[in-house]
Amino acid sequence: MSGNENTTAQQSVVDDLYAESVHWHLNTGEETIHAKRMGGYWRNIKWLSAAVWIIFFIGPYFQWGDRQAVLFDIPNRQFHILGITILPQDFWMLSLTLLFFALLLAVATALAGRVYCGFFCFQTVWTDVFTWLEDKLEGSPQKRRKLEKAPISFSKVRIKVTKHILWLVISIVTGISFVAWFYDVFDLWRDLFTLQASAVAYGTIALFTAGTYVLAGYMREQACFWLCPYARIQGVMIDKTTVVPTYDFHRGEPRGRIKKGQPEEERTTGDCVDCKQCIAVCPTGVDIRHGQQEGCIMCALCIDACDEVMVKIGRPKGLIRYESYEALEANKKPQPLYKRPRVWIYAAIMSAAVIGIAYGLTSLAPLELKVIHDRQPLFVLQSDGSIQNKYTLKILNKLTEDLSVKVSAQGLEGLIMVDEDQVTTARRGKVTARTVFLRVPKELLTAETSPVKFTVQGEYDGQLLKGSRDSVFIGPKR
Repeated sequence: MSGNENTTAQQSVVDDLYAESVHWHLNTGEETIHAKRMGGYWRNIKWLSAAVWIIFFIGPYFQWGDRQAVLFDIPNRQFHILGITILPQDFWMLSLTLLFFALLLAVATALAGRVYCGFFCFQTVWTDVFTWLEDKLEGSPQKRRKLEKAPISFSKVRIKVTKHILWLVISIVTGISFVAWFYDVFDLWRDLFTLQASAVAYGTIALFTAGTYVLAGYMREQACFWLCPYARIQGVMIDKTTVVPTYDFHRGEPRGRIKKGQPEEERTTGDCVDCKQCIAVCPTGVDIRHGQQEGCIMCALCIDACDEVMVKIGRPKGLIRYESYEALEANKKPQPLYKRPRVWIYAAIMSAAVIGIAYGLTSLAPLELKVIHDRQPLFVLQSDGSIQNKYTLKILNKLTEDLSVKVSAQGLEGLIMVDEDQVTTARRGKVTARTVFLRVPKELLTAETSPVKFTVQGEYDGQLLKGSRDSVFIGPKR
């Protein structure tokens, strides 16, 4: 192919691309954005990252022993995660977990911008699925816009009704899947079909159904613009060293369409042919060539679109690419991660959170004991000359079954516990209180206060479980 023929072919490609994008401009909700869908490296990455949400739907169906593997049992105030049961008393571990993920989001933003928004956010993922169905049913962006303006017809009603039914099915399944993490999934399905589920369950499913349908089906990018607080704060979390989707203005400017018959050596414009395909594929309608903007969710779809155009017109890929503004403006490598103080601070806090979580999970005991010494009175002199102290024991059973336990005390010569042979039933997932009296002959007391140790123990599934707590025995002044 001659140079003129090649240039003519390139011009034809650009003309076709330009014709597809004449409707595109950034809007604030006055019209629906129908983003063009196209394949590419980042589109595949986006689908793979979105697949993480499959666990949201199938997770509740995994079983661990005789119960759901992960169940946040709020009515009984128990969180079951595989073989671990976490009670409200261990809430500090949840706080550390939330701190870890909050810092993880901050670190990801500092290093690579809003990658969470572009690849993992539930709003982005669900919107992507909804618009994928819309594209399959209604066709390309041009066809969708044409269908919107078309008069009512059987074909239009059929397509629209089918789309909205599928949207509603996804929304309902989303609501049920959310509730299933807090309500045994098999009991939930049974109660839903027999109309025996609680009003809270039905209400939550209805709210999630409506929220998913409206946010993913109608609001779409407007939820990112106006409802998401992350879009507002991410601007202060990134700097010039952050790697983000960036337009290389050195290569691209000045923009200009390819002129028919112009030899390559006479070209006076940059690589950007102003085809606007980067805008056409953007789910929020952002023009990445204007630099970083609040609406950019950094999904990198503009990179795929630009690379495809560059290949078609015979120019190098990477006009739009993941790059830091520091490297782009100064034409140098970005500052290494180990030289960024913010990264070290984030890493230190996250490490502390992980260590705390690991310690908490490894130190969880199925039985816990707290001892409260009665202060009114501190001690009582018995008729036989012994000194008696009163204690309230609070036994926390973290198992999923009631447990029979025996209480014992040690630490003083001649120590006697009243009703030592009494068996206490520690209720599952709750604190069981028991009053205990200790007696010591007065002549055996050598100090006003002496240490004692209480122990509770019981047998569960062939294993001996214990819990202990130190306290004091108080006698008269010597």
